[in-house]
Amino acid sequence: MKTIGTLLLLVCACLVLVAADSNTAGPAPAWTAPAQGHWAYQPVHRPEAPAVRQNDWVRTPIDALVLARMEAKGVKPSPDAGRAQLIRRATLDAWGMIPTPEEVKAFVEDKSPNAYEKLVDRLLASPHYGERFGRRWLDLTRYADSEGYNQDETRPNAWHYRDYVITSFNEDKPYDRFIREQLAGDEMWPGNLEAFTATGFLRNYADETNARDLNLKYQEIMWDLTDTTGSVFLGTTLGCAKCHNHKFDKITQKEYYQFQAFFANTSAKDDVEALSGQELADYNQRLAVYKEKSKSIQDQIDAIIKPKQKQLREERVSSFVPETIPSITKPESERNPFDKWVSHRSIITMKGQDRTAITDLDRYKDPQRDKYHALVNDLKQFDNINPGARDQISGMFELGPDAPPTNVLVTGVYNRKAAEVQPGFLSMVSGDRQPVIVPTATSSGRRTALANWIADSKNPLTTRVMVNRIWYQNFGHGIVDSVSDFGKMGEKPSNPELLDWLADEFVQQGWSVKKLQREIMLSSVYRQAADHREDASAADPDNKLLWKFPRVRMDAEEIRDSMLLAAGLLNEKMGGPGVRPPVPKNLGVGNAYNPTPNVADHTRRSVYVFIRRNVPYPMLEAFDMASAQQVHSKRDVTTTAPQALTLINDDLYFQWSQALAGRVIKDAGTDFAADLERLYQLLYGRSPEPWEKDTLETFLNTQEKTITAQKAAGKPIAAPAGFTETAQLSATRAAAFVDMVHALANSNEFTYRF
Repeated sequence: MKTIGTLLLLVCACLVLVAADSNTAGPAPAWTAPAQGHWAYQPVHRPEAPAVRQNDWVRTPIDALVLARMEAKGVKPSPDAGRAQLIRRATLDAWGMIPTPEEVKAFVEDKSPNAYEKLVDRLLASPHYGERFGRRWLDLTRYADSEGYNQDETRPNAWHYRDYVITSFNEDKPYDRFIREQLAGDEMWPGNLEAFTATGFLRNYADETNARDLNLKYQEIMWDLTDTTGSVFLGTTLGCAKCHNHKFDKITQKEYYQFQAFFANTSAKDDVEALSGQELADYNQRLAVYKEKSKSIQDQIDAIIKPKQKQLREERVSSFVPETIPSITKPESERNPFDKWVSHRSIITMKGQDRTAITDLDRYKDPQRDKYHALVNDLKQFDNINPGARDQISGMFELGPDAPPTNVLVTGVYNRKAAEVQPGFLSMVSGDRQPVIVPTATSSGRRTALANWIADSKNPLTTRVMVNRIWYQNFGHGIVDSVSDFGKMGEKPSNPELLDWLADEFVQQGWSVKKLQREIMLSSVYRQAADHREDASAADPDNKLLWKFPRVRMDAEEIRDSMLLAAGLLNEKMGGPGVRPPVPKNLGVGNAYNPTPNVADHTRRSVYVFIRRNVPYPMLEAFDMASAQQVHSKRDVTTTAPQALTLINDDLYFQWSQALAGRVIKDAGTDFAADLERLYQLLYGRSPEPWEKDTLETFLNTQEKTITAQKAAGKPIAAPAGFTETAQLSATRAAAFVDMVHALANSNEFTYRF
């Protein structure tokens, strides 16, 4: 048995080495697709509009393609949703929060024949659109404001990429340009600050800043860039070929590392100037004045700190693993491309040593610590002329035209290298087409070749994957429900003709996400009521034919933002560093979420809330916010006890209920019927039913008695925000009203989109 096992291992090793033979890149032929094979790799084919019987329901080609499949199963579509319901749905999908009562009233009363078209155009023109669609793109990019791993240090520059994404969606940047900027902005538009910021897509990987083995760290980053790009843009599980040939899709291990070779020379850069022109000149002038005035004190501080930093840096070099040390210590003139990458990466670690030198003064009770703190205190006298830290941007760049070699790794072990490979595309998609790579003085040109291949209108995966994502965002399910896996183990498209029509239309409309979103929102499919129908359910219980609009629980961010909006607390300021709202006192994460000093920032939209990779913001995490640890393709829609407990017991949510109660009383007075009408309009966009009025009045009376008894027992009561007791509204009645508001803000009708 031992002999047979050894023989099998030798055979497997030989197979790996054979698969790892390098290939020679030839000329670039025209795009060729496989003659046969899996549906996702075939060219996009725009279908003809199918013949349907219920023509009066068809508003767009989307409707005809959906209706044809319904009629084949003997199912009829649902009628249009009511106007109040429709504006709530459309606003949630386009903006990520509910409409105001005034917006609902204006739309319901607009009798013009194009009222709905005007609504959709208004929604898509708003900056809130970019915040909503940008947040969904950030799900895919593993975006966070911290590093992750053990240290989980803050990334102070990450927010620039988040703002770039929001701006790109608001400006309706063509998706093919959006792809190129994120994969190769630094190469294709050198010196363009926006294009460099876009490469934050690649920079968003989780990182251990104190890593000792930078040879392994290099490979971990290469794996991340490869797998993320394949998943996000191509809907392909490339990572399954990391250790062996893909078990299901036609991707060899050799092809995996050929694809990885496009990123071989890619390195992080976190100190690119955000200021330019006169702004930068003004900053430098203020900084020069500050340095001159504070030079004496700063020199004394440096005399204490600089030697300690130098010592820690020298000690840190020796703590790297033996394989890493030569790349850092050899003379710069002798470094090969891989040495350059490792040496540049070590800068991140060394900056950590610089910070440690300061904290060690207190940790080890250094004799000079008192003098140091006194000097730092003296330095504060110049705060009024200190321009502060310079705003900088993080992204990716290359250290020169020559790239480190890429090798197939035997069983995926980073230091078991087989044959070297050159950059190459996936043959299952593009046949024999090979990349044409043109290096520049500062860059290998590899990512430019990859970005152009992915953003090619003839690439059948790129457009199908993106339009499917947009469809999923609207209906809760994709046409291909495995939205990041278009391979053989993924779901088959429920309507392949619709998928290809959308993909072709997307390109014809200039890769415009807004135009595609508008087309979907104007369709009859999108406008349908969400009411259950037994006749249709019997034929299609899972609603795969879309005979009604699917009910979906709102995203975590939608719940938080909508409640803040209803309560009149939402701060709509856009952009800038992530903000830290208060967190539960028992969270136990030290200073991980020190609240932002400006209280007004605590109620900004959730897309601007600081994302700590290892400790997600508690309220958003309870409602299945995207994980920042990896590509997050689909939001989970769970129903768990912590969700209900969060809305019931969270101090902030209760405070927002108090604010909402105070707003209602301020707007509508102390009459119960008027208050209830205003509350329902704010939360649900409708008027209460008679039975609801009776039920809630009974609740209010009962709760008032309970609170009266509690007050008599010396327990504090929770009044609405800004409440002043009057003869018409006692404190106990007002506290009961807060409890009623809190209960209604916990309801399914508020937290679901339908």
